Amino acid sequence: MAFASFLGRVLFASIFILSAYQEFNEFGVNGGPAAKALGPKFNVFASHVHSNVGIQLPQVEMKHLVAAGIAFKGIGGLLFIFGISLGAYLLLLYQMIATPILCDFYNHDNEDKEFYQLFIKFTQNMALFGALLFFIGMKNSMPRRQPKKKVLKTKTS
Repeated sequence: MAFASFLGRVLFASIFILSAYQEFNEFGVNGGPAAKALGPKFNVFASHVHSNVGIQLPQVEMKHLVAAGIAFKGIGGLLFIFGISLGAYLLLLYQMIATPILCDFYNHDNEDKEFYQLFIKFTQNMALFGALLFFIGMKNSMPRRQPKKKVLKTKTS
């Protein structure tokens, strides 16, 4: 059973690790294609946040956001493989930040082809988010191993 759990964690984390590896290889000087695709989506997201919530998001370079995403996915995926909860929290944080920005189906008409593609990606990311929450919940509900106490024998004279 322990091997099946480990294999499941490896397969799950491979989604994030392979994605981080691909973005790292394409990163270049300016952040690569991921930064070019993220730029307009982040600007639209920032304007939505400003108009609806009233908070102005700070100006950041897209290559820094892509680098942070690579770090969260890579480190989080590796820690997740070994069953460390911090890895799940890093992946959860990445999902919380990246999903509403990258899967902006809400900016498209529901008859548009891109709407359905983005909505499918959004639901897949929500499934990954749920799996991470499930892992964290199961990890926290398992009782910790307690060291065995030696039973003291009473001496009889």
